[in-house]
Amino acid sequence: MKKSLFGLLVLILMANNSFAQNTIAEKEVIHLSQQKWQWMADKNVDKLTPLFDDKSVFVHMGGSWGKTQEINVIKSGGIHYKKADIHEVSVNIIDNTAIVLSKITLLAVVGGNEVTNPFIVTEVYVKESNGWKLGSLSFTKLMTPG
Repeated sequence: MKKSLFGLLVLILMANNSFAQNTIAEKEVIHLSQQKWQWMADKNVDKLTPLFDDKSVFVHMGGSWGKTQEINVIKSGGIHYKKADIHEVSVNIIDNTAIVLSKITLLAVVGGNEVTNPFIVTEVYVKESNGWKLGSLSFTKLMTPG
């Protein structure tokens, strides 16, 4: 009986510790995602360049491209992500991959025109030895406002 209670206690402690680690990782990725939106608004390509994996992909309403083009679009102001109002955010972590879903209203300047659009944004981050790297950023326009 004592062995079974001890075993159950160990199992509960291990599960609790595992849950706490996921919660820490989830908070870490949410914070990184929020920083990314600010860096994009600030056109801070010095912070964004190491965050974006070299194989990363970006899916927009007008097309899709890789890291180099996304950095160039941000740097040149081809798309200026002025402000992302985040309404909801969730994170699912699978092994070393974090999938962030955010419901946002994005104020941006695209081709010289200021536009506001409601989106569900999917971000995929991969945990590497030196931290999280963004592997994919995809915008899906909502048919109804935020």
